[in-house]
Order: sequence, then structure tokens, then C-alpha cells
Amino acid sequence: MTDIHPLLPQDAAAVAAMRQAASPHKGEVLGPEARPIFDAMLAATSPAAGIRIEPATVGGIKGFWLRPDTAQPAIRMLYLHGGGYMLGSARAFTSFAGQIATRIGADTFVPDYRLAHEYPFPAAIDDVVAAHRGLVADGAERIVVAGDSAGGGLTLALLSILADERKRGTLQPVAAAVMSPWSDLALTGASFETRAEADPIFTRGTLQAFADAYLQGQVATDPRASPLYARLGGLPPIRIDVGEDEVLLDDSVRYADRARAAGVDVTLVVWNGMPHVFQSSLDRLLAAEQSLNAIGRFLHQRLIAAADSSARLDV
Repeated sequence: MTDIHPLLPQDAAAVAAMRQAASPHKGEVLGPEARPIFDAMLAATSPAAGIRIEPATVGGIKGFWLRPDTAQPAIRMLYLHGGGYMLGSARAFTSFAGQIATRIGADTFVPDYRLAHEYPFPAAIDDVVAAHRGLVADGAERIVVAGDSAGGGLTLALLSILADERKRGTLQPVAAAVMSPWSDLALTGASFETRAEADPIFTRGTLQAFADAYLQGQVATDPRASPLYARLGGLPPIRIDVGEDEVLLDDSVRYADRARAAGVDVTLVVWNGMPHVFQSSLDRLLAAEQSLNAIGRFLHQRLIAAADSSARLDV
């Protein structure tokens, strides 16, 4: 299913203002020196009420637990942050991830996976797999995974890695939700041309610099780096939210098409007029709240369905 969400009149002025503010910086190539600025931007997301934040180590990976007052026992969310594999931190994303955690009532672990340049591919995906295994070892019975941008790519890569381990009895996530996922580090999507003017933030050159720093000469089409090229059969239900005005639009559209062809239940929602990971602008955009609410409903419903299925099997 693909849903096209129109630009809301209430958001038009805010989007125009965001474009104007971003335009002087469009196409800038960012390095590790930008980490404090990026973290400050994400940390400004309004925190959800009723969440405890606890530093922790899961599966040998440091990060933070987000524990909503509404958390249900035995269910967990693994949230994977964005930042082009070079920027971002678990601490900076606690407010953003907490907005989803409170909507689904799940204790959520945000891992501080290793970043490039210092730690190139496959360090990030290795850490994410270790964090998932740690959640299972700690007693999680039902897990959902969510992520944005590069974290969305990590989410989709993780799903295929776990599906390949199904025969070994590896616990599978019951669902996943991704926002503006970067699924193709080879940068072959047509939207790099068709959305080049519309995207207020990225150019091909910006993303090429991130990809080069992460891959450091390794193959861009390796499915652990670019899940667009992975085997997609046997994956859980996936929701993908993406802005129409993104050079990464086709990373979502093509992934959704390939996953559906493999029999995966995929919901793709394209938000007209919206930029990359617009959900982080929760205080400024009504569409951000609507998208997060829909993501929360999607994951919550799959958790309930998985619990009902488990209960029937236990009878």
C-alpha cells in the first residue's frame, strides 16, 4: 500500500521558513566536527512526558534505555539513530526516540553504534546486530525496530540479516518503521536528479561524502550497507515514511517495491512538501505529529497482534 499525504495548509509557512533557513547550507560536506551541532539540533526535539532515561549496555553496546511509564512487560523497541553513519548519538536522540516509545508503550534501547571515519563499515551494522541479540538475551519476547535516515538503512539491513538466521531460531522483530531510510549507498536513485532542486538539505555530493567515509573503499552494494540489494523475503511488516522533497525519495520507493515483490507487507507513506526526517520538527509541523502518531499506531497494532498470536499458540 502507498499513501500520498498532501501538504497541510497549516504547515506551508513553516516549511517555507525551514527551506529559507537551510538554503545557505545546502550541499555542505560535513565531517566529525559537525557532531556537536547535529546533536544539539536533535536534542532540541520536545521530550515525551513520563519517560526515564537510563545509561546502559545491551549486547556489549553502550546506549540509553528509554522507559515510558506506560511500558508493557516483555516488549522492546530498538531505535537506530540517523546521521549519515558519521554524526548522531544515542543521547541526542533520546527525546525523538522517546516520542515513539511513549506512543507504543515499550521500553526502548538506543545504541551508540560506532561511527565513521573512526569506525568504517561494517562496524555500525555489527553493533546493531549485537544490540538486538542483547535484547533477546535480556528476555525480550516481542521486538520492534525503528530508525531514521542512516538508522533507517540499518533497520532494514538488520531485518534481512535476522531473516537469514530464522532457521537457527533467531527471534524475529514483529514489525519495523523507518523514516527517510538511506537504503542505497551506491546513490543510484532517480530522485537524485528529479528532486535535486526540491531537497532543501542534501545533494548527491553531501551523501557521497558520507558514503565514502563509511565504506572506505568497500562495495556500496553490499546488502549490509545498502539493504536495497538484500534478500527481502520473510521480513516482518514495515512502514516507511518519506518526504516527497528528498533526493532520497527513491531509496524508499524502490525498497518498498522490491519488498512487496518479495511478499513483504509494506506501507509506504509519501508526505508532499516534506524534507528529510521532518518528524523531528515536532513543534513546528503538524505533519510531524501525524506521522509519529501513525508510526506509533502501526507498531502498537503489530505488537498486539503478535501477543494475540502467541497467546493462541500457548493454549
